[in-house]
Amino acid sequence: MWTVIESPIGELRLVEDHGAIVAVDFHPFGYADARLVGERDDSVPVLVECARQLGEYFAGTRTRFELPLAPVGTPFQQKVWGELVEIGYGETSTYGGIAARLGLTGHGARAVGLANGRNPIPVVIPCHRVIGANGTLTGYAGGIERKQLLLDLERDDADALF
Repeated sequence: MWTVIESPIGELRLVEDHGAIVAVDFHPFGYADARLVGERDDSVPVLVECARQLGEYFAGTRTRFELPLAPVGTPFQQKVWGELVEIGYGETSTYGGIAARLGLTGHGARAVGLANGRNPIPVVIPCHRVIGANGTLTGYAGGIERKQLLLDLERDDADALF
């Protein structure tokens, strides 16, 4: 089942399967239609809770999500996404930093970048907190402008977006 909510970064489609969040899609949704599970149902408890927590996040009152998550991906992607949720609110990490925590060498940072880009639950699994080694913003599935808005929200001196 799925629902759509309004947010300061545009409409977000929240998708659940068997009581767990499996995707948060940015508008336009066309690229992620294969992830749809069932029909739209705005009353599914986990979707209602996800919408509530996202609202609190955008209002600046939530720094960590407490939701059942079930992102679909390879074992390596799962490891990378597990590292992403450990990046604290208002903090950033680099692709190389995550690769090092996973014990990767060589092209590890690139592999982390590819896995990061396939994160099906952005914002909740905070892939926006990963930046380039030189401190620049790098690619983001929702676009660099959204990434910057999310990072700005999390700065200590930022005002809430909602």
